[in-house]
Amino acid sequence: MINSGKQFRHRLLISFTAIVLVCTAPLTAAASHGEVVEDVSILVNGTQVELEDPVRMLEGRLFLPIAQIASLFGATVGWDGEKEAATIKTAAGDTIMLRDGVPTVYVNETRYILDQAPFLDNGKMHVPIRYVANLLQASALWNDEQRIAEITATESVDEVIAASFTEAEPYTEEDFMLLAKLTQVEAGYESYEGQLAVANVILNRVKSSKFPDTIRDVIYSGKQFPPAHNGLLDKAEPNESVLRAVQDALDGKNNVEDAVYFHNPKVDGGSYWKKLKAVVTIGNHRFLK
Repeated sequence: MINSGKQFRHRLLISFTAIVLVCTAPLTAAASHGEVVEDVSILVNGTQVELEDPVRMLEGRLFLPIAQIASLFGATVGWDGEKEAATIKTAAGDTIMLRDGVPTVYVNETRYILDQAPFLDNGKMHVPIRYVANLLQASALWNDEQRIAEITATESVDEVIAASFTEAEPYTEEDFMLLAKLTQVEAGYESYEGQLAVANVILNRVKSSKFPDTIRDVIYSGKQFPPAHNGLLDKAEPNESVLRAVQDALDGKNNVEDAVYFHNPKVDGGSYWKKLKAVVTIGNHRFLK
């Protein structure tokens, strides 16, 4: 398998604009993103700064609006509302891309795993303070007792990234397109959420010991996915929504954790499905484990 960063760069890199402080992204429920904290002092290179947007505390971790911090380090930010993606161009010339709910960050041509995904709050991308600092070539220090968050510039972004992040598992162009074609024929007419769920059923199977351990083998195994055997898969042309959903799934965004089956109850309501436990219903599909 090969690293996909370079191969998919044309899908990922967004034209850069001036700092975007007000984005046209949909609002995200605040309740799922912890609590707003107002008693925190933010120091950047030793100087206290006032942020226009609130910081949030989630599971004991401080999340900051990354666009405003990035501007203080001379970076610019581009926003793609359709993909809910923020692309940062740092003063050092590095390109960073973050997406809502996706636990993978792109740094230049390399994908790194985050242990907690960024999220949108009132249209602003929030990221854990350590990641905010490290991605901007800085270090972070959080004093919970004094409620002080410090971000201080360092000299080498490569050293910071290497020490702070783990590279994500690579995937190939072939895997990407095969998964996209399968998702298209099974859920091309569904919403982005439904497409994301179908893609994740395949990836959940890859991770499960009960199924083959590659995307190709899962899709072509037995008769579970008829389009793989009747020619429809080969003819499929994934739409933009499907391409986005599949990339997000491959980058770790999963809205059907543990689901390894899906079906349309209106088309196939046999007794077999009643033996399984439903996870969620999205659009016309029910997802089960």
